[in-house]
Amino acid sequence: MKNITDKFQNLDHDKQQRILDAAFQEFAENGYERASTNQIVKNAQIGKGMLFYYFQSKQELYHYLVEYALKIIRDQYLNLIDMNETDFIERMRLATQVKMTCFAENPSLFNFLGTFFLESKPDLPPYLAQHYEQLLADGYAIMYENIDKTLFRDDIDVEKVFKLIQWAMDGYQNEVVSRLKDQKLSSVDFNPYWEAFYAYLDILKKSFYK
Repeated sequence: MKNITDKFQNLDHDKQQRILDAAFQEFAENGYERASTNQIVKNAQIGKGMLFYYFQSKQELYHYLVEYALKIIRDQYLNLIDMNETDFIERMRLATQVKMTCFAENPSLFNFLGTFFLESKPDLPPYLAQHYEQLLADGYAIMYENIDKTLFRDDIDVEKVFKLIQWAMDGYQNEVVSRLKDQKLSSVDFNPYWEAFYAYLDILKKSFYK
């Protein structure tokens, strides 16, 4: 994969991005089996020969996209979340903010990952499967390790509340993403969405904290 990465990164940046966006979109909308390389080169506005100069097969392209996306999540998402924040709701707030920012910057990548993570056993080569499992483990640790459980009321099951809070935040995030579908994200005013989000967080704190 390193040789592919090096060769592809030597390509003009604009063409790189067009290929990535087109490929992420095609795999996200149609899944691996139904994804069409003809549609990818059409949307990327390149010749098919160029695509297969960098990637010898659809599978090789797909594996590159997975590796690229996992690296973005690790470097631009997980590493930005403050593990010193021991308030679970506040940590989830930070995580959601980072995730929404990354989504605004890379919508096609996140749509691709959304379909990828729904597969219970993604068909990956061993080195990618290892990266994938490590990312899941790191993500779990970032969400749940070093949390101050004494903030929660004594009469509730904290583990169940963790899930309820995460579902609530994921649900709000999915609702926002649905509303913003097909909009130019760079021109969207996110302040009203954040204000509503913070109001929901206050409700969660009043419901579950001492």
